[in-house]
Amino acid sequence: MAASRGSCYLGFDFSTQQLKVVAIHEDLDLIHQNNVQFDSELKEFRTQGGVHIHADGLTVTSPVLMWVKALDMILDKMKAAGFDFSCVRALSGSGQQHGSVYWKKEACQVLSRLDPEKPLHKLLQGQFAVEDSPIWMDSSTSAQCSNLEKAVGCAQTLADITGSRAYERFTGNQVAKIHQSKPDVYSETERISLVSSFAASIFLGDHAPVDYSDGSGMNLMDIFSKQWSLPCLQATAPGLQAKLGAPVPSTAVLGDVSSYFVKRYGFPMDCKVVAFTGDNPASLAGMRLQEGDVAVSLGTSDTVFLWIKEPNPTIEGHIFCNPVDCQSYMALICFKNGSLTRERIRNACAGGSWDVFSRSLRSTPVGNHGSLGIYFDAMEITPPAVGIYRFNKEDQTVEGFSDEEEIRALVEGQFLAKRVHAEKLGYKIIPGTRVLATGGASSNVDILQVLSDVFNAPVYTIDVANSACLGCAYRALHGLVAEAGVAFQEAVRNAPEPQLAVTPTPGAEKVYESLLRRYAVLEEKILRETKQ
Repeated sequence: MAASRGSCYLGFDFSTQQLKVVAIHEDLDLIHQNNVQFDSELKEFRTQGGVHIHADGLTVTSPVLMWVKALDMILDKMKAAGFDFSCVRALSGSGQQHGSVYWKKEACQVLSRLDPEKPLHKLLQGQFAVEDSPIWMDSSTSAQCSNLEKAVGCAQTLADITGSRAYERFTGNQVAKIHQSKPDVYSETERISLVSSFAASIFLGDHAPVDYSDGSGMNLMDIFSKQWSLPCLQATAPGLQAKLGAPVPSTAVLGDVSSYFVKRYGFPMDCKVVAFTGDNPASLAGMRLQEGDVAVSLGTSDTVFLWIKEPNPTIEGHIFCNPVDCQSYMALICFKNGSLTRERIRNACAGGSWDVFSRSLRSTPVGNHGSLGIYFDAMEITPPAVGIYRFNKEDQTVEGFSDEEEIRALVEGQFLAKRVHAEKLGYKIIPGTRVLATGGASSNVDILQVLSDVFNAPVYTIDVANSACLGCAYRALHGLVAEAGVAFQEAVRNAPEPQLAVTPTPGAEKVYESLLRRYAVLEEKILRETKQ
């Protein structure tokens, strides 16, 4: 190992449309990045957006060998670029959450004896019982979801155990479907991996365990005991525990890299493989969230990431084990009506101009004179409701607001919803809480000012172009010292700091205290009326 050049760490991300890798130096500087686009560089698999959408419109899969061949390609690209693999001290990675890979019987023996003269996609051809893996976009398992919730009691009981109610994309329901529709394929399966643990298995040359954090997105793991839930396993498929293996901490060092990579690419023999995890948990690591922090991604849909100590699972949102601190949790909440709704209101009330939109936010008071708006253009996920609702300060329904009021009502309403639902899941604002903002709308300082005021915390902006990859490179570095009790934040303290954008407006906290209560009551009322 070339000690004079220092050590480096690799982070891979097997996402839906591409495979990405970053390398960081031991001082946390980014020294290499690369990617393989599935559609354009692996045309023989005929994917669109990295997936195959089946004729029923519900079943969505990706070819496992495409992911394997992408790994061949990315390592060859790195080699061609002159990347020195002998400096890699540890590696980790992430995979799109919920997707599953089914290894055939005897595949483990094949993994342990890979011929370094041949590419992986040739060596692993024929080693998968299911050649097209179900992924997170699949929604073909409604019957299996109903069955699982009934088996444990109800949706809330399942959430209390696994952190989420039953979702069609979650792995357990996909496994149940395969067992029911293709029993021969299920019995031919030696090991079921997540996309993350499948990728780790290749690097390890052995079946890699599922980590606690990605394992939380399966509807199978008890997030409190961090073991498989027997009632969930029994409701899913027979003999499932043996096919899953025991889950491990997300910080675990799984072992040394397979000799295949030592001989073919020049990795050091003692290069460590740290447990791979899901892409969302990896992003939490890449954003370097700390206890009390909240990350808000403002995109087509808005996503909220939370660091939580005492989770309170509900039938909305997801609780996962925290990928960098085994004693903590993370929560993920998705709001469907994000940037498209903001753009619609900008077009209707600001002549299509973000400058006019921003001026309206600056010219209207915090709290909007008590006027509240709830804007669900499309069927919302959190909560499941649709429609536009406007209320005056007496909570009476009104037909419309002025253009300026409408703009503030939209932005305040979106951020009030995020805080209300975060607190339902057990999130608490503590001294030192930061809001980390990403995505398109995070470039608008006036929108961020409302976010800061609603959460009563400073807002920082971060670049998350490669957050999952970067998070895994950080996790590889941290994995080597985690067992010695070194905290993740300590291990990555030299990483670039987020940029402070805005701080709360004095007096805003008091205004939003009552608005938060009002918003929660009004949203609940809308939900009740939607169900009638």
